[in-house]
Amino acid sequence: MLVTGATSGIGLEAARSLARQGAKVVMVGRDAGKTARCLEEVRRGAPGADVTSLLCDFSRQADVRRLASDVLAKFDRLEVLVNNAGSVFQHRTLTEDGIEATFAVNHLGYFLLTQLLLDRIVRNPPARIVNVASVAHRVATMDFDDLYFERGYRIMRAYGRSKLGNVLYTRALAQKLAGTGVTVNCLHPGTVATNIWSAAPGWTKPLFAILRKVAMISAERGGQRIVHLVVSPDLSETTGQYFEKDRATIPAPLAQDDALSRRLWEESERLTGLATGPAKSAPRRDTAAGARA
Repeated sequence: MLVTGATSGIGLEAARSLARQGAKVVMVGRDAGKTARCLEEVRRGAPGADVTSLLCDFSRQADVRRLASDVLAKFDRLEVLVNNAGSVFQHRTLTEDGIEATFAVNHLGYFLLTQLLLDRIVRNPPARIVNVASVAHRVATMDFDDLYFERGYRIMRAYGRSKLGNVLYTRALAQKLAGTGVTVNCLHPGTVATNIWSAAPGWTKPLFAILRKVAMISAERGGQRIVHLVVSPDLSETTGQYFEKDRATIPAPLAQDDALSRRLWEESERLTGLATGPAKSAPRRDTAAGARA
């Protein structure tokens, strides 16, 4: 079982729970030191478990490709892929690939890694792909004429668009994998008290402090919602669904738009170099502070 974003928050809790249940878990993190510490922490909490780690910065497509190559070289079987690594940026930021950073990490990172590992996953049914999305997709747009928010960037607009991408990709991939024994589902894990929002504007800090006390759930609870989609026997044939609070829920109308889904798939292939033709790049690189899981 490969879990990305596994060194903090819900990803760490999911990896910990899966290891305790006897799964062979590969934890993917961005920072080498932090990943090593989290790996040892999970191993201590699950004595005898087979837990290893790999590194990847999902803002860099070269890193995603290297991660996929490492997985394919090291592991003959891949039965579960949890796409959880996520990021938010207070200010508009472009990656070294010339892509708006939130979209690059949260959507294209999922897309590229999954597509590169797909043959290995399909060869080992039954298998499950779980994409961590968000309720924020419900208020999102998908404007291909301004995909990178050159006009009107806001942190939640960018985040919502990336999460809408997750739901659209989940539905499209599930349709393509029908009959293979591989299921693909996504979820909103809940409003979780994690560090991913540390890059939010300063004026929101008091609001988040209040929400942590009265409205947010723990990372452990959010992680268990990921685990539910990974291990529940009741979901062995459930695919293409969006979950909230462990229940399949109808997503936003845009997330059910098949034409939009096809367009996003084509654009995602182009931007990741999986289709013929160069990916669109931007003329300059913006800089900003960001928080990643």
